[in-house]
Amino acid sequence: MKRTERVFGLHAVGSLLQRAPARVSVLLALESRSDARMAEVLQLAEKANVPVRRVSRRELDELVVGVSHQGVVAETGTAPGLGEKELPAFLEALEGPAFLLILDGVQDPHNLGACLRSANAAGVDAVIVPRDRSAPLNATARKVACGAAESLPVVRVTNLARTLRSIREAGVWVYGATGEAESTFYETDLSGPLALVLGGEGRGLRRLTREHCDGLLSIPMAGSISSLNVSVATGIFLFEARRQRMESRQVEK
Repeated sequence: MKRTERVFGLHAVGSLLQRAPARVSVLLALESRSDARMAEVLQLAEKANVPVRRVSRRELDELVVGVSHQGVVAETGTAPGLGEKELPAFLEALEGPAFLLILDGVQDPHNLGACLRSANAAGVDAVIVPRDRSAPLNATARKVACGAAESLPVVRVTNLARTLRSIREAGVWVYGATGEAESTFYETDLSGPLALVLGGEGRGLRRLTREHCDGLLSIPMAGSISSLNVSVATGIFLFEARRQRMESRQVEK
């Protein structure tokens, strides 16, 4: 049985229509909204031959309860993703050094979406999450991701420790983020094949995950706060890695 998912919000729906219009079975648009942003989404739907239904606010509110849908909802099938078995071949086929984000038990869809958005902006090749004890890639996560979920492979794996071993065997350095680490990311070379691992809300990295990392890194903190939200920490780590990788390419030229 084909599972139906819903993507909502003008930015997320617009990105989906641009990148993967074939996934959209029908676009539901608020009948009373006719501004420029809505017109742009409707034009994308028309260009992709996606059927559009103008509906009432009540119908949209019943479909996506308790969130701001901005007057537009796309009904889709499950996104075709990169499977766990295909990950080794995916890494081997990359043109440059691998750049991966691994999220160990992020359970809030808002945090997952924010991490995906940062990952896409930083040039990450794929995001890896455990199949259990992780936030679903649902409509809320997709909306927060602002289109990143439609263009960035998200790999759900059944055994994260085994996946970390496989990644290391492929020549990728695996670094975990934790506030207790003595080494900071400023002192570490992040320009080569790299996987950054960040833990979930509250508990951080699990013990077994830490044991399968090549090293543990921290963010140097200047104030009285000892920790950051996982999505904020993810962005900081990813863009330090991106800075180093850009500098490394410039030196090579």
